[in-house]
Parts: sequence; C-alpha cells; structure tokens
Amino acid sequence: MTLNDLYQIILDRQANPRPGSYTCELFAKGEDEILKKVGEEAVEVILAAKGQGNARLVEETADLLYHLLVLLASRGLSPADVEAELGRRRAPSPLAQS
Repeated sequence: MTLNDLYQIILDRQANPRPGSYTCELFAKGEDEILKKVGEEAVEVILAAKGQGNARLVEETADLLYHLLVLLASRGLSPADVEAELGRRRAPSPLAQS
C-alpha cells in the first residue's frame, strides 16, 4: 500500500463514516485528539530509533505517517500540498543565481 492509497482510504472514511472505524473515531473526536496522537506517535518513533530496533522503528513510523495523513485530511490538505512545499524548498534560491 502506498501513502496515497492510505490517504484515499482516510478520505473515504471522512466522507463515509463507518461504525467501528478508528479513523472515523479520530475525525469524530476532533483535531485535539488527532494532534495528541501525532505527538504520541512522534515520541514513539524517537524511542524506537533510540534502541528498539529497525523493525519497531518502521512500525512506529507507519503509525506516525498514518496520523499525519489524518491530520492533513482533517484540515483539507493533502500529501500533494506537502510535496509542493518540498519542491519549493528544493528550487534554487533566486539570490543564489545572482
């Protein structure tokens, strides 16, 4: 599954809530809960990187990316918005060309 596939599933859950869906539960609880989960997962990524092994790091990174995608969707943003920002950062500075 790609991140875009996951994002599309998240958007579907947002538009078509399903009973028992964790994603729908996050949307229903609101932004504060989503932000709390992003923070928790970020800490778990750090802990995994500091001594829990690569497999655990991958697992926690997946959790963080999922929650970040939920946050973006809750704000009406998309991974494309992030990609565009990364592209702007990669573009040469006009000052560097002088």
